[in-house]
Amino acid sequence: MKNHLILLLAVAALSACGPEDESLEAHLGTGAEALGAEAGPREGFVWLSTGVRMHYVEQGRRDGPVLVLLHGYTDSYRSFDLDYPLLSRRYHVYALDQRGHGDSSRPGGGYSQSDFAADVVAFLDARGHRRATLVGHSMGSFIAQQVALESPQRVQALVLVGSAPTARGNAVIADLKSVVDTLSDPIDPAFVRDFQASTFHRPIPSTFLDTAVAESLKVPARVWKDALAGLAAEDHSTQLGSIRVPALVVGGDQDGIFSVAEQRALAEELGRGRLLLYPDTGHAPHVERPERFVADVTAFLDSLHP
Repeated sequence: MKNHLILLLAVAALSACGPEDESLEAHLGTGAEALGAEAGPREGFVWLSTGVRMHYVEQGRRDGPVLVLLHGYTDSYRSFDLDYPLLSRRYHVYALDQRGHGDSSRPGGGYSQSDFAADVVAFLDARGHRRATLVGHSMGSFIAQQVALESPQRVQALVLVGSAPTARGNAVIADLKSVVDTLSDPIDPAFVRDFQASTFHRPIPSTFLDTAVAESLKVPARVWKDALAGLAAEDHSTQLGSIRVPALVVGGDQDGIFSVAEQRALAEELGRGRLLLYPDTGHAPHVERPERFVADVTAFLDSLHP
């Protein structure tokens, strides 16, 4: 039973108001602007109209097509650490710490999928972008779907990683929730390490796992509970056919959360969905096979932006 529960734990994934945009770039002024597309990831904070102070990183051309990366349950922008160096600087990439996660603020409530989706739209507004391609992993993939349903004019395309049509009714998610609902602060680091390690089927760098554990330990028990409750409650599967933007579904054939059948169903139910199923890969293809993942995403993006 213990081993089964460890497998279940594979979902990956305030101060007073200050200036609206507290990005590093804003503090550095025109010097940072001169860094241009070759600059490495730049960190920043921005106050959103939803009341969240969001931490993010960005890289790439400021005039390039916009990508927004959305991490999984209890993760952070660091979930994409292995992908940043491989992504073309042609694209203007943002990776967010979603509400309650990473170094963003942790409101006392508001962890439904619609709340997370509203933050994504508010972030685009705050940064002055009309549309973006959303790249979401696990929980982040459902948030990306929610944005496409609620604000379709803001989404150019979707890349959904480790995903399914819905998490509601999924036995793994239900069992995971029964465990998470018992958590209290401080959360046991050994538990968090088991949780993170169980996400991956293939070997990953130990330093990446250490970082993932440290990021999950930033998340208080109440957010572990509320974010998972929001994920488990949402079911927009009957609406997926109304999403008309191009969609790439990337999954692993050894995903311990969402079956191959669920991943195929997602691609089929999306109006313009395509599935790439990686062999011998678990719930996090972007971590387990970063070179292949970035190559496939790049080919997909290049077909949209020739």
